[in-house]
Amino acid sequence: MKFYPLQFKAIFKDRIWGGTKLNSDLHKNATSNFTGESWEISTVDDNVSVILNGIMSGKSLTNIIHKYPIEILGNSVHERFGFEFPLLFKYLDAKLDLSIQVHPNDDLARKRHSSFGKTEMWYVMQADVNAELIVGFKNDSSSQEYIKSVQNNNLLSILDCKKVHKGDVFFLEAGTVHAIGAGILIAEIQQTSDITYRIYDFDRVDTDGKKRELHNDLALKAINYNKIETQIRYSQIQNTSNVVVHCKQFKTNIIPLNGTIEISNKYDSFIVYMCVDGFFDIVCDHEKYMFKKGDTILIPAALLNFQLTGAATLLEIYI
Repeated sequence: MKFYPLQFKAIFKDRIWGGTKLNSDLHKNATSNFTGESWEISTVDDNVSVILNGIMSGKSLTNIIHKYPIEILGNSVHERFGFEFPLLFKYLDAKLDLSIQVHPNDDLARKRHSSFGKTEMWYVMQADVNAELIVGFKNDSSSQEYIKSVQNNNLLSILDCKKVHKGDVFFLEAGTVHAIGAGILIAEIQQTSDITYRIYDFDRVDTDGKKRELHNDLALKAINYNKIETQIRYSQIQNTSNVVVHCKQFKTNIIPLNGTIEISNKYDSFIVYMCVDGFFDIVCDHEKYMFKKGDTILIPAALLNFQLTGAATLLEIYI
């Protein structure tokens, strides 16, 4: 089998808070005016990505992993995760505020849901003036203070809000209370999990006039009540893989690409590139594959040497 850069059909998710930036800014083809998410690479149940390009077009990601586990995942990733693809990649358009929420860690998620936990990273691709994120607590808190603030309907008073701009990065370990604010377009890297505990939804209702379910009882044991620094500072040396977030769940670098660079995959892992700005090509085996802002590409672990060429900003992710 000849392996090559894989692109997948986007899986669109309409949300009460979604908008139209996935189309206007990322040139997606969502048909709704309230599309909140584009799942770019996923093996979540009932949301498995299907290959869009090349000779494996039409095959699912789970299908090719089961057929070529080491070639797609890498030997070390296969040993650690078996036939599971451990990460989920998304673009999110928040026209309105998302709910305030928290995700369980691996231990709690395994116990309650037989699932991975959900540690995640956000890269801000675009932000309207004065747009904000909620990321953790202003000060060290406690379950008692949290419960009291929920009962008194003043949870926002103890949470940390940060104004954001294009290029900002936030790392949210599982247990971090958070919310994406209105007017923000984000690239998200996370563990393969769709488990969210919603703890406050601004008292809004859906199209049927009903409030969405809250999960405060489940959230109590999931929350990290300590104040933590979530914003990540990073270098942007041109044509170099600059470290952004390296954690046990994933490693993310940023490449400000201007010209051509040679890549040798020494990670014994697949590599994913999220193009958060510009245009670029991947050249391998004397063939050129062209991509643009908003594209997400999976490089199988068996594809060891290739070139990146163009003018783009790329997130580079591997295990």
